[in-house]
Amino acid sequence: MTQLWNNQAFSVSHADDSPFVGEGLRAFFEYRDLGIQSATKGKFGAHVIRAVPGMESPGAWHSHELDFQMVYVTKGWVVFEYEGQGEHMLRAGSCVLQPPGIRHRECRHSDDMELIEIISPAEFATNDEDAPE
Repeated sequence: MTQLWNNQAFSVSHADDSPFVGEGLRAFFEYRDLGIQSATKGKFGAHVIRAVPGMESPGAWHSHELDFQMVYVTKGWVVFEYEGQGEHMLRAGSCVLQPPGIRHRECRHSDDMELIEIISPAEFATNDEDAPE
């Protein structure tokens, strides 16, 4: 039986025990689950996302139905465009809080791009959106 503290289980994730997989929101990224979704019963999620070398983003506008989304770039760079905020190049060490429902798109990224994303809840809807005016 798993011991819980405030409805959360203790969790450790090691890179050699949790490989990157291509199953995720975007085909041009690979995802490594950090075990947070399971440990928090879906209240939170966290994963490492890395670029698939040679694959580009189609730059599709979208939004997410969630309460919290934070991105921290650990390697390379990525350019996001946000509704009302314009384009922002995030590079290793950059962090962005994407407010719930903000329209945004991933414009381009380096082949070595890698980032950590923390979300709440772990499962959420993504909606295709028109470009903001």
